[in-house]
Amino acid sequence: MNSLPENLAFDAAALRERVAEVLSENCDLEDIYPNEEGPSDERMSSVLLLLGEILSGEDGVPEVCIILNKRSKEVKQPGDLCCPGGAVEKIDHFFARFLSFRGSILSRWPYWSELKRGSPENARFLSLLYAAGLREAWEEMGVNPFRLVFLGPLPTHYLALFRRSIHPMVAWVSHQERFRLSWEVERIVKFPLRALLNPFNYAHYRMYVPDHLEWRFKEAGTVDFPCFVYRTGGRADLLWGVTFKIVTRLLEMIFGFQVPDIEKLPLVPASLNDQYVR
Repeated sequence: MNSLPENLAFDAAALRERVAEVLSENCDLEDIYPNEEGPSDERMSSVLLLLGEILSGEDGVPEVCIILNKRSKEVKQPGDLCCPGGAVEKIDHFFARFLSFRGSILSRWPYWSELKRGSPENARFLSLLYAAGLREAWEEMGVNPFRLVFLGPLPTHYLALFRRSIHPMVAWVSHQERFRLSWEVERIVKFPLRALLNPFNYAHYRMYVPDHLEWRFKEAGTVDFPCFVYRTGGRADLLWGVTFKIVTRLLEMIFGFQVPDIEKLPLVPASLNDQYVR
């Protein structure tokens, strides 16, 4: 960690305040709103990066964690960890209208009034993205929208190969211990911030790509990525790809954390198969 208090990952109130402040100041609005120079057929997706508290250790001390889904075998990229979310649908425009009313979910975000007053078009777009994320989170894992506290948007991630833009919205889960999982989700995975901020939990993920699937990555043989590996209870969960980028971007913005150089990390090999791609 940097010069921030070492117990920030255990101080929910202080962390929520810092996340909201940093995202409002350092996340330039042009990073999350439509780009006129972008492709006209680009599909927008909204995901929720969820933060919450869990009880850890024998003493049951609460600490902050990031809450993710593990994708089931019934969907694309089975086994991957991801944020709940998906494509923006027509119905989300209807839901978005109710998010910004006085006393509603978004109106309680400290920076909402300023955004709505200074840039009403951007405010409407933000409400649309958050509405889509809320709908998807409710469908996938039964997240109660009224138990979430919106903390702000992260910069957009563009997937050129899939012609898709992913808009992460950060939210805090309050007073919800159990989730109702859909067929798309195998289980819920929670990573403590203290583990995510430990450089020794990162690795070099090397994926071996068969000849007939080389087109997917536009590279032959192997593809390398940084990844995060969390071991607990005899099980290891691995985070990589765009969700890894979203999570580590938040860590960088809030804590100044930098992922170690990939060449210095231990190697984790894997093979790409047809089931994962198709």
